[in-house]
Order: sequence, then C-alpha cells, then structure tokens
Amino acid sequence: MSKIATLTIDGNQFELPVITGSENEGAIDISKLRDASGLITLDPGYKNSGSCKSGITFLDGELGILRYRGYAIEDLAEKSNFLEVSYLIIFGELPTAAQLHQFEEDIRKYTLVNEEMKNIIDGFPKTAHPMGVLSALTSALTAFNPKSVNVDNSAEMYEAVCKTMGKFLVIATWTYRKSMGFPLNYYDNTKGYVENFMRLMFELPTGPYAANPVVINALDKLFILHADHEQNCSTSTVRMVGSSHAGLFASISAGVSALWGPLHGGANQAVLEMLEEIYKTGGDAEKYLAKAKDKNDPFRLMGFGHRVYKNFDPRAKIIKKAADEVLGTLGVQDPILDIAKKLEAAALEDDYFKSRNLYPNVDFYSGIIYRALGIPTDMFTVMFAIGRLPGWIAQWKEMRENKEPIGRPRQVYVGHPLREFKR
Repeated sequence: MSKIATLTIDGNQFELPVITGSENEGAIDISKLRDASGLITLDPGYKNSGSCKSGITFLDGELGILRYRGYAIEDLAEKSNFLEVSYLIIFGELPTAAQLHQFEEDIRKYTLVNEEMKNIIDGFPKTAHPMGVLSALTSALTAFNPKSVNVDNSAEMYEAVCKTMGKFLVIATWTYRKSMGFPLNYYDNTKGYVENFMRLMFELPTGPYAANPVVINALDKLFILHADHEQNCSTSTVRMVGSSHAGLFASISAGVSALWGPLHGGANQAVLEMLEEIYKTGGDAEKYLAKAKDKNDPFRLMGFGHRVYKNFDPRAKIIKKAADEVLGTLGVQDPILDIAKKLEAAALEDDYFKSRNLYPNVDFYSGIIYRALGIPTDMFTVMFAIGRLPGWIAQWKEMRENKEPIGRPRQVYVGHPLREFKR
C-alpha cells in the first residue's frame, strides 16, 4: 500500500504521494501541489528537493557510500578502468570485453579536432583561465557538429557519446598547451585513453614522452572517482540546459562553467592555493591547524570534510593510497607537499578533527597528485571536468530519454507591490 503525506493549510488538507527509491530513500511528491493548493515550496539551494528520478548514481553521505549503477566505487576503482566505468555509467551495464574494445576503437575515430578550432583557441590570451577556454571550445564544437542528436536512435546516441569522449579529452589538454605556449598535440591511436592524456599534455616535439604506469594507474582511479556524483551543481546544470533540448556539447559547456566555481570543481585548486599561502608565510602547519580550531578565526582548512559526506569521503580512502604511491614512485621533493602531509597526519590523528569528521577529502588528495605530476593549479578543475564527462553525458542522456519537462523553478516574489508611475 502506497504511503500518503497530508499537508494541512488553513483547514484544507492536501494529500501528497510518498515515493520510495530502490535504496529506500523517501520523497514526498509535490509535483501537483501548486495545481491543488495554489502554493509552491521554497527551498534555496534545493537542499531538500529532488529534481528527478535517476538510475545512475547512489550516494549516502551519512554512511559514506558511493555507487555507480549499483556497483560500489571501491570495486570499480580496484577492478575496472576509466573507459569501462564510463561505458557503465552512460549505457547502464558493464561492457563485455568485445564491447569495451569496440568502445575504445570508436572513441579513437573521433579524436581528431577540426583545424579551424585552432583559430578559436588562438583568440585567447595565454593568461586566460583554462576552464574559460574549455567551456568556449566545448560550445564551439556545436558549430562543427551541427546535427541534433536523436536520443531515441541508439546508433546516433552511441556515436555522439564516442565523439564527445574523444574530442573533449583533446581540447581539454589544448587549454594547457595554449597556456604554456606549446604546439597542440593530437591523440595517438596506439595508446590508451588515460595514457593519451599524459602525452597530449606533456609530449614535446623535441622528444618522446614515456608515461609512468604508476601515474597512469593513479589518474585512471582519479577519473573513475570523479565520473559522477549525483545531482550536484554542474550535473544539475547539464540537465537543466538539456531540458530545453539544447544539444549535448552546449549542455556540457554549461556544465564546465558551473564546475569552474570555487565552491564546486575549484575546490582542489583552493587546496593548493591554501598550501602555497601557508608556505609563503613560513610553512608552519601547526600554526594553521590552530587557526582552523579557533572559532573566532575566519581561516578554514580547504580539502577537509565534505558538504555531502558526513563521515569519511569514500573516494578519499581510495585515492590516498594512489597519492602515496605516486609520491613514493616519483620521489618528489616539494615543501608544499610536505606541508600537505603534515596537515593530513594531524587531521587523521587529532581528536578535534576526528570528532568533527573533518577528514581529508578527494579534493585534498587529487590536488597533491596533480601537483606532484607538474600540472599547474589552474588546470586542476579541467582535470575534474575530464573525469566528470561520462557522468554529464549519462545524466543528459537519461534526462532526454525520460522525456523530462523543461526545467522551470518557481520563486517567491519579495519586491515592490504594484506602484503608480510618477516622474
């Protein structure tokens, strides 16, 4: 028997269905509330409002659970690779060996980027933030791929997925090459997706680039851990823009812009900026730990705790091991990373942080890895975008296939009432 919630307003009762998800999440369905009562709900930031039903990602912040299509993030990070997880997230099931091989081959078909795209990137100064450039280049892909994708045609949708996965990785690395003044690189079809990322970034015409397998493994895990995260700001943006039937590239471009913000994808950049500030002021980690504990001090540790996870970020447990392996393998000597390790040790051992569940999160460890690899701080959010791409595609695809209505939030008007016009 289905549950019903009853809302009483001025003596009038309104019955609202209660729906339950596959993981026993409950929700009151208010989709008919305005029609029945003339009232809307008010929920700034949508912290208590579900915008959709989705079968892609399950997240339980209280218990520290993250699953893609029912698979635990821990199993996927250990046993899978990024393209396999991408296929799972986008199409709903893990691929067979043959399907995965074909997926990789089909992505390779679309890694060439139209040469005229170079004219667009040439228009940006070297000082332009890579995320701004990436958003513009992603949007510009619509000009070279003007045909609208028919989401009900599986062949067309599959081609659009492969095209997006192939071209986005290349233009993402071009934002770095532009900032460094390096010639733009092209995908090498004899190498894997994540290995291609490293050579697209760092290979120079003066010599070949040999990727370290420990680094490739760490990046593969990082991309997997960032692949989707339920209805966050950028994902909700992709779905909102796509709900107008805007194209895939345009919707993802909007997601890139939403991810750019320091409260979202820019969090790992904020971690390194904090570490650099500590270093510039003497490198005294203990001093800043004390500041973080002082409720009257505005300073806060970036990369500790999480808006959603009220316990340990499950992604951080996985990537901490990868970060230790990268630092150990590369033998990096960097005072900034030394400060990071001191903060990490203190947060894991200090009762103040443990009692408040202020553990290092995925942004903390991803920032450490990127720094160790020589990736500039303003490229960190681009790295996040590469990982999040399959999630954006999957969410856009799901929203369109479910024929969700155009997003149109309501508001409570608090401005002037009707006024007489006078000069």
